[in-house]
Amino acid sequence: MIRARWWGPFFGIGLALVVTSVALALGGYDVGEAFAALWRGAFGSEQAIASFTLKRSVPLLLTGLAVALAFRAGIWNIGAEGQLYAGAVAGFTVGLIGGGLPSFVLIPLVLLASLLAGAAWAALPTIMKLKGGTNEVITTLLLNFVAINLTAWLVQGALQEPRGVYNESAPLPESAHLPILWGETDLHVGFALAVVLAVGLWVVFRFTRAGFLVRAIGEGPAAARITGQVRSNRVTAGVFLASGALAGLAGAVQVAGVDLKLYESLSPGWGYTAIAVALLARLNPLGVVLTAVFFGALQAGAAGMQRAAGVPFAWVNVIEAIAVLGVLIAAREKAAA
Repeated sequence: MIRARWWGPFFGIGLALVVTSVALALGGYDVGEAFAALWRGAFGSEQAIASFTLKRSVPLLLTGLAVALAFRAGIWNIGAEGQLYAGAVAGFTVGLIGGGLPSFVLIPLVLLASLLAGAAWAALPTIMKLKGGTNEVITTLLLNFVAINLTAWLVQGALQEPRGVYNESAPLPESAHLPILWGETDLHVGFALAVVLAVGLWVVFRFTRAGFLVRAIGEGPAAARITGQVRSNRVTAGVFLASGALAGLAGAVQVAGVDLKLYESLSPGWGYTAIAVALLARLNPLGVVLTAVFFGALQAGAAGMQRAAGVPFAWVNVIEAIAVLGVLIAAREKAAA
């Protein structure tokens, strides 16, 4: 399991800022203006904070929690992207069918459907890992492509909007829309739900027997198996399915809180970015909240940085990658010590 020193995230972010500053300067960009524009785009106003930074952090937070949970148990779930798509399709379908129901009934059903769909999408890799010893990296990664293409097929066919012109679904009924959380902004209650889940997961890890079992099989799977005190297969199955459920929830929250439709390119890669979010947080659920907001801020401020300083959006990916690299360096130093 990858665990850096406590200062790993700070080292990673600091390294990213230093390297990026040098690279921007060498490229002829105004470094001060670039970072000032990034800050204004992410935190320059109430709208920037809520409607851009925090809203963009929600899918990263939920998928980051999914990855952190799996990795803490030594399960390399690389399938959060596919599980997100599965949850989005299931949640949208339930919302579309149940459009006549009141919101207080329909919204929980939409979220429940996404949880079950995400878990179901993780079920096959779980079975193949436990029964056949198949590496979950391979199975979860391949299922991502299945989910993405299945969604594309549905929005070009059975779920396509009535005119058949665009590769998207009809709008989600209003009763399935997530309520707004903060004033006149676009921040929906999905953010609050994600934070509550993060706190809950932290409590489980820190204070419960279930959390101890997860840590036990993650840090010493052989020892946990040999002692006979831990039913490793049962714990692994539960964690794998719960990880898939969290990623699936991210899909429904995005559809019901932001997009309000189902698109074939629903995610720009949140399920993969979630790996960086979880690693930068040292797999700590509370840390995932902070790193998800950090990544959301980078994405929210990137447009302003591009407009004001002419810095391409792709530089945000550079900052993210170097930050995670810094955490991995810290983890390597800890292992060497």
